Amino acid sequence: MTEMIRNQYIPDYISLPGETLLETLEDREMSQAELAERTGRPVKTINEIIKGKAPITPDTALQLERVLGVPASFWNNLERNYQTDLARLRESENLAGQVPWLDQFPLTQMRKFGWISKTRDKVEQVRELLNFFGVASPKEWGSFWESRVVSYRQTKAFTWDDAALAAWLRQGEMDASEIHCVPYQKDKFKVALSEIRSLTLEPDPKVFVPKLQELCAACGVAVVFVPELPKTRVSGATQWLSKNKALIQMSLRHKTNDHLWFTFFHEAGHILLHGKKDVFVDMASGNEGEKEDEANKFAGDFLIPKNEYREFADRYFEFSESHIRSFAREINIAPGIVVGRLQHDCLISFSYCNDLKVRYEWTA
Repeated sequence: MTEMIRNQYIPDYISLPGETLLETLEDREMSQAELAERTGRPVKTINEIIKGKAPITPDTALQLERVLGVPASFWNNLERNYQTDLARLRESENLAGQVPWLDQFPLTQMRKFGWISKTRDKVEQVRELLNFFGVASPKEWGSFWESRVVSYRQTKAFTWDDAALAAWLRQGEMDASEIHCVPYQKDKFKVALSEIRSLTLEPDPKVFVPKLQELCAACGVAVVFVPELPKTRVSGATQWLSKNKALIQMSLRHKTNDHLWFTFFHEAGHILLHGKKDVFVDMASGNEGEKEDEANKFAGDFLIPKNEYREFADRYFEFSESHIRSFAREINIAPGIVVGRLQHDCLISFSYCNDLKVRYEWTA
């Protein structure tokens, strides 16, 4: 049986460098004793190399080059490849005992999204998942993710899957690594947010997403959209990938423009208001904690200025579609965002005026 690893052919057996040395001696009709005498090595050492009990050292490789006329680089490469293959076989034996670790991950969905490839070999699946997370073993996976400081914006109505959430966050990090950003500039990001706010009027993601990513990258913030995995219940996240690069990650969980833009500005609030060591993950609905309240307030007031909103909310006993559209034009924002705010504040029902919201769906 053999494995294919990242387009490399990896056999599940290995050939000893000593076998090649023995074949070379037989071709030259040279005995091990003669080789020992010509190289100045003990016969026992030559025999141990042939049996795989001793390595071909760089010094030995040079001696074999002089005696046999085969370049030292050949013998060095032979030994290096052997040691690598030997380590890989030992790793496979160890990873075979780690196969149950796979059970906690939503592998089917991760394959569907193209994050990992499908393989029938469970050991290779463990290896591929470790490559995905960029860790050496399941032990390091646990210690790395458990050691991270995560502040959850959470709801008591739901639970979530930590392994799936870790996979979602990791995919966001990898997507963000492909976005070139200038070093973070706080003042420039503040200015850019005003221009980004006007993008709420654009209904087509093919238009506003590239502009959003471009504006943020020019301030040191990578913005990525990553599909939600089962049981993560996540709408967005914020973290610092380095001291000069922040990440805003969104899932499009709620699929409407009011939720999308509130999530973005909520995450932007974390970047502007809070520390670089925190990872903020927005879970489902509802929130807990002072920092989450601050981010909520920032997003709400940035999208709909509080003075204008208070005046609008006090102006009508009931809100018609025309009232909502008119107010949205006054403050230059998408009407669906106004609908979402009124629904959140229980000033209209959650079924009222939803046709003013723009809905999004993931496409392949």
